Amino acid sequence: MIGITSFITQALAEDIGNGDHTTLATIPSDAQGKAVLWIKQDCILAGIDIARQVFLHLQHDVSVHLLMLDGHSAKAGDKAMEVEGNIHTLLSGERLALNILQRMSGIATHTKRLSQLIQHTHTRLLDTRKTTPLFRTLEKEAVRIGGGYNHRMGLYDMVLIKDNHVDFSGGISSAINRVHDYFKQKNLQLPIEVEVRNLDELQQVIDNGKVNRILFDNFSPKMLKEGIRVVDKRYETEASGGINEQNIVTYAETGVDFISVGALTHHINSIDMSLKAHVSS
Repeated sequence: MIGITSFITQALAEDIGNGDHTTLATIPSDAQGKAVLWIKQDCILAGIDIARQVFLHLQHDVSVHLLMLDGHSAKAGDKAMEVEGNIHTLLSGERLALNILQRMSGIATHTKRLSQLIQHTHTRLLDTRKTTPLFRTLEKEAVRIGGGYNHRMGLYDMVLIKDNHVDFSGGISSAINRVHDYFKQKNLQLPIEVEVRNLDELQQVIDNGKVNRILFDNFSPKMLKEGIRVVDKRYETEASGGINEQNIVTYAETGVDFISVGALTHHINSIDMSLKAHVSS
């Protein structure tokens, strides 16, 4: 997983290249100034600390005053951060800081909205691997800030046997057994989850055993409730596929342990905000 410092370094290099020529041409190199981050849309704020790190990366002694923290409910018109330092620092870091804040806040806001809808149940809301390449760490952090939970971070920290694995390996039992053989060979211990597409596949998983969680893929709420009854609390249960703001309550009320929603990270609207120069009159 890419670290935050490495991410910021690469993202700034992508944007600045061989120089922020507009700023270099229009602003004296020693000019000092102040900029203010304004929230223009109600949201759950996320990414403010990462934005702070962007400016510190460009100038170690820049002054960053956080007026709000990650997880705060921000309103349109709120002032969330003040940055004082070399104006080249402020302008060169502006877009990356805003990109991070706007996207992370969009994810956190949508996650909070869905989490609140199902808070009367025991179901936990999960993200997925449907993330922006190299931005996954921050997107999953935004899910946590919004009150959701992270599914596996990547292909390395959990085994999730999906439909293609089942079909390519010759069936559910074959896939599960091959995983356990592989674990023995590699001296590994990881959680094992198996995706099922119907109640027949569910029974195959139960007959075989040796898994931790069963993922019901594109089940209707009625079918899901029946599947949960068959599982009878022997395994953790998860539902995914076509679950959204309109039907998530119905799915959660089936008693499923987890609901995973790819749209938390791959289909969100960024929050409107801006970083504006503060010029004394």
